[in-house]
Amino acid sequence: MFSTVGASARQIRGNLSRGFSAEAAALGGGPARPVFGGLARLTTAKGVARLDRLHALAGRPAAWPLSRLLAAKPLLMGVGLLLGLLLLAGNASDRMVALAIVVTTVSYFVPDLLLYSRGIERQRAIGLELPDTLDQMLIAVEAGLGFESAMSRAGENGKGPLAEELQRTLGDMRVGVPRKEAYLALEERTNVPDLRNFTRAVVQADAYGISISSVLRTQANEMRLKRRQRAEEQAMKIPVKITVPLMLLILPVLLLMIMGPVVLTAMKQF
Repeated sequence: MFSTVGASARQIRGNLSRGFSAEAAALGGGPARPVFGGLARLTTAKGVARLDRLHALAGRPAAWPLSRLLAAKPLLMGVGLLLGLLLLAGNASDRMVALAIVVTTVSYFVPDLLLYSRGIERQRAIGLELPDTLDQMLIAVEAGLGFESAMSRAGENGKGPLAEELQRTLGDMRVGVPRKEAYLALEERTNVPDLRNFTRAVVQADAYGISISSVLRTQANEMRLKRRQRAEEQAMKIPVKITVPLMLLILPVLLLMIMGPVVLTAMKQF
């Protein structure tokens, strides 16, 4: 019992610390050095909000808090500008000017691109893990556990972003956040359509008194079917993706092998 209480307390403290650090980072505070805070203030409020959204979808990596990312953007832009000036020093043509502008602009948005890529990978991982996690929760509910206990069991036994999000959602509810608001926050943090459908189905089941086991079973079956359909769709796209490398790499070699002897024979005759 005491170990469970201790684990819950640690989870709550972790959620609170992550929330406070994110807010402090967005304001340019936190443990970042003063020079980093000054660089972070160069980004507009809209840019901060956009980067914070990408940071949340990427799981808020602890190694790269928001304040550090905000400070890195103007630094990278300065590096890109320096590279652009070096390019212009060698050749100041219109093409080089355009290339220098592109390099400077892309350098500024490197943190955004990295966070976007990590967020896409995280969403894909959550979508793949969701059907199996719902099966685990269904087994726990049918064994007599409550829904939140089943969610806690799945979060503790699972690995990956979905297990982390389930534990964070439970931690939010333990500190007094209403269940519906905690589920809405889960939707906002992940932005995964399948998970959004599941949380809304759970909210409706709680409002209308529908059996949670039937909801879990239905959602697990639907998401497993969607996962299979997505895999089949990706498999059907493979021949199309192979066509371009085939045309560019294999076909020229094949033509050379076929036409080479013919050309050599014709050259010998003439």
